[in-house]
Amino acid sequence: MSGGGEDLSGFSMLDLFREEVKAQAAILTEGLLALERNPGQAEGIDALMRAAHSIKGAARIVQIDAAVKVAHVMEDCFVAAQSGKIALQGDHVDTLLRGVDMLSRIGEATQRDAAAWEAEHNKEIEQLVASISEVLSSSASAGAAETIRATTPPRPQMSAPANETIAPAGEKLPPSLKKSDLDKPVPPRDRVLRVTAQSLDRLMGLAGESVVEARRLQPFTRSLLQLKRNQIELSDTLEKLRASLNEFKPADRAGIYLAEARQKVDDNRQLLNERLAELEALSRRSENTSERLYREVIGSRMRPFADGVQGFPRLVRDLAKKLGKRAKLEIIGESTEVDRDILDKLESPLNHLIRNAADHGIEPEPARRAAGKQPEGTIRLEARHVSGMLSITVSDDGQGIEPEHLRQKILNKNLVTPEMAAQLSQAELMEFLFLPGFSTAEAVTEISGRGVGLDAVHSMVQEVGGMLRAVSQPGKGMSFHLQLPITLSVIRALLVEVSGENYAFPLTRIDRALRVHRTQIEILENRQYFLFDGQSIGLVGANQVLELEESKLSSEELPIVVISDRSNRYGVVVDRLLGQHDLVVQPLDPRLGKVADISAAAVMEDGSPVLIVDADDLVRSIHNMLSGGRLSKIALAKKAAAPRKHKRILVVDDSITVREVERKVLQNKGYEVEIAVDGIEAWNAVRSGDYDLVVTDVDMPRLNGIELVKLIKRDARLDSLPVMIVSYKDREEDRLRGLDAGADYYLTKSSFHDESLVDAVVDLIGEA
Repeated sequence: MSGGGEDLSGFSMLDLFREEVKAQAAILTEGLLALERNPGQAEGIDALMRAAHSIKGAARIVQIDAAVKVAHVMEDCFVAAQSGKIALQGDHVDTLLRGVDMLSRIGEATQRDAAAWEAEHNKEIEQLVASISEVLSSSASAGAAETIRATTPPRPQMSAPANETIAPAGEKLPPSLKKSDLDKPVPPRDRVLRVTAQSLDRLMGLAGESVVEARRLQPFTRSLLQLKRNQIELSDTLEKLRASLNEFKPADRAGIYLAEARQKVDDNRQLLNERLAELEALSRRSENTSERLYREVIGSRMRPFADGVQGFPRLVRDLAKKLGKRAKLEIIGESTEVDRDILDKLESPLNHLIRNAADHGIEPEPARRAAGKQPEGTIRLEARHVSGMLSITVSDDGQGIEPEHLRQKILNKNLVTPEMAAQLSQAELMEFLFLPGFSTAEAVTEISGRGVGLDAVHSMVQEVGGMLRAVSQPGKGMSFHLQLPITLSVIRALLVEVSGENYAFPLTRIDRALRVHRTQIEILENRQYFLFDGQSIGLVGANQVLELEESKLSSEELPIVVISDRSNRYGVVVDRLLGQHDLVVQPLDPRLGKVADISAAAVMEDGSPVLIVDADDLVRSIHNMLSGGRLSKIALAKKAAAPRKHKRILVVDDSITVREVERKVLQNKGYEVEIAVDGIEAWNAVRSGDYDLVVTDVDMPRLNGIELVKLIKRDARLDSLPVMIVSYKDREEDRLRGLDAGADYYLTKSSFHDESLVDAVVDLIGEA
């Protein structure tokens, strides 16, 4: 391997060569595995030939002779196979895969001393080239026309036989590659720039800040709206003053002053209206631009799932051959977008799970035939987005795990008592698979059996704030389900209030958020708990664990966030549940060290800071405080109820008849009702007023109901406000359009009657 000339082998050129080898090696591996499964199909050989040809050309540019040798002889094999001179069989594929491995190693070696690496591995490279050449030589007994030399190809001549084509650089192309192929237009490729992870993190932080800054304009808009209302009130007051003065026949001077005041008020109102419209337009444009920037930066951190799993089909193929089994890997959701940090962390856990599936799950061929299964086992790797999370499933159609066998293993290791083991459900039994050192294998091999694989998988999933569970169907297969955040830069979290401060619980670490009446709280062994799904869940106050001031909880129902680890489950009592939010994660200053019970921070849309709770650390803190008897009890005495007030509803419809009908129906049920004649008036009203529900039509002038719903749901202050659509449009697509916009309920006017409206309102906000 030559170090290359000064002009061609700079760092950037070698870096491009490494990327080229990596991309083409994936094509070679995939194509060879497909060829091995379907030896009679020759359609993919052309892609193999092109991949080897691309590596050879790239290696020549940077003058890496070892890669030229290996790629050239592999290309000759593919040319001979395409022309029918040889048939690539299983042993041949093994040899060619070794060639792919060598090309990958050569590509990685360019990061180190190239000359030293060549000197160390030159003999191995020559032996490999000779082995690949034997694939061609073995066809001589079948009437092969030529034997390929395993040496560096000679420098190309300027003339070529009639059956060969000269490439632009003077290189001979294989007969199957024509000059016309090179003349075909190549689709444009995105330019690739080298950007450090630190730069992307800083961009992410700046993009998040731009979103926050853009949304800070909203309070100014609301202030101007309030000022506009004050102006209207002032104008009304002046009008009343004029009417009063007219009764007493004031002096001409007083009338002049009053007229001037009214004129100035009108001028100010007009100026205020103009500036308010400009500010609203600026706010929308700024928010839209910052949101686009934010999403673009997030997108720059994402990679398709296929980028992280390219080597797994080869892994399954090699493991199956080594174990004397037949198995294939199916990958579903290759285009699913995943954060590059998550994807890097997934490689080792998925490697463990796939190895376990091949070793423990897939049975040997005779056993599969006896069980009525296909001789070849299938391991399936699937990635998809579900509810804002990345869901990955690794499953196989093998033998699964017998629950009783697993129960006996648990007993043999003295992990539980026989009485407790007999009561364990299948889901609880599966949890033992993730304990350190636990294995169901009868013997330790170099592939698996040491009991560290699943524990490592579980540790990685917990590290990124995800969840892992295993499901076994004895005789049918085994599956592992990983639920992970799509990106580590942004998390979906439940925002809560504790002692006047906001905290965020990552959704992936929450078992449940609910409200529990004080009468449901029991005391056992001096500890408080409540029953949920048949389980006793210990109860603690968040303010005590986080060392905050005592919370003033006066309501009879306590807001609770349920969190857990492998062995403990607790209900954390908070002051208020504030809803779900997407938060840009901001790491804490490293000089602070590890902050107890806190993992990171974020900035809310209004610019206020919020701390992100470390759920695992919080569970440990709760356990330690309970063990030490340092947690006081939550008061069970009934508090005096606050004075009850009527719930307020805003009815929006451009039809006076519909407005009045809905207003009277709701007022008769005790609700306080206000009206708006179109979407713009409603939007101004909800931003300045305090409502429990908005009931809106769809087709209205200036701003329709769908756009009104979107504005409300995009506003950080209003996104929890329930919205009901009442419309004549009763088609399913109309209903879905309204619900997709964020509406909480869709009621058609064709089926409208008093009871249906009231029932829907009660479902959303309760009785008046």
